[in-house]
Amino acid sequence: MNISNLIYSIFILFTVATCSIRQPFQLRETPPTITSEPIEKGLAPIKDIQMYYEIHGNKDGIPLVLLNGGGSTIEVTYSRILPLLAQNRKVIALDEQGHGRTTDRNAPVSFETSAEDVVALLKFLNIEQADIFGFSNGASVALNIAIRYPKLVRKLVFASSITKREGAYPMFWNFMKNATFENMPQALKDAFLKVNPDPKKLHTMYEKDAARMRNFKDLSDKDIRTVGIPTLILLGDRDVPKLEHAVEMVRMIPKARLLILPGGHGDYLGEAIMSQGKDRYPELTSALVQDFLDSP
Repeated sequence: MNISNLIYSIFILFTVATCSIRQPFQLRETPPTITSEPIEKGLAPIKDIQMYYEIHGNKDGIPLVLLNGGGSTIEVTYSRILPLLAQNRKVIALDEQGHGRTTDRNAPVSFETSAEDVVALLKFLNIEQADIFGFSNGASVALNIAIRYPKLVRKLVFASSITKREGAYPMFWNFMKNATFENMPQALKDAFLKVNPDPKKLHTMYEKDAARMRNFKDLSDKDIRTVGIPTLILLGDRDVPKLEHAVEMVRMIPKARLLILPGGHGDYLGEAIMSQGKDRYPELTSALVQDFLDSP
């Protein structure tokens, strides 16, 4: 893989941490698939889009909502860990605006609008409270939900994301200026086209995600400190977000805990695009996340 492809991988999914760029880059199978069948799936009419969702596992108990990384389908981010999480709980997965099977609207994609879309989906599904696990861009969406709708979220897993531009290494932002659609890893293109075989929609998704990150705006410390629910800050030790940034978040959120796992961006999930491949990482991550969710 040439350096431009590697740069794009960092950009669109926060895939490879700045300090691990020199490591071999591994593509998982293309496109990834989820081994378990959903007990329910469909398109929910959410404002002016049709949002695709799946429900896996046990129908009883507090549901766990999974929010994907940028540029991703459900399968890209959660294909390996979703079946593990669904063994003991109800899991709801979804594609955000313009991603995968969810339709687009004539408006930019943003963390704020995606947060409102997820809230509307939970209302559509008659869910009054849920745990939310967001990865990368999905974590930014999840945090927006926790800030705006504190009664809706019981526990939050904030994985491999940032709340401020300074939370990522400067090289990340410099790379973004030169990222192009042509550099997008084929694994991501294939995963999108497998569920939505329209190249124009794929290109539009890329452009909107690119704009979302180029226009990234900091969350205020005041807003972050309003998060009063138990929160797990999760990242890899060679991730895109700085470890110092994660520590800062733990100090600001009263009930936050910090979990640092080996590897780069997405390694601990067994994501479709990884900087290194360890098949047992998803098992470890699932066990630790479920311990957090099940704790008092």
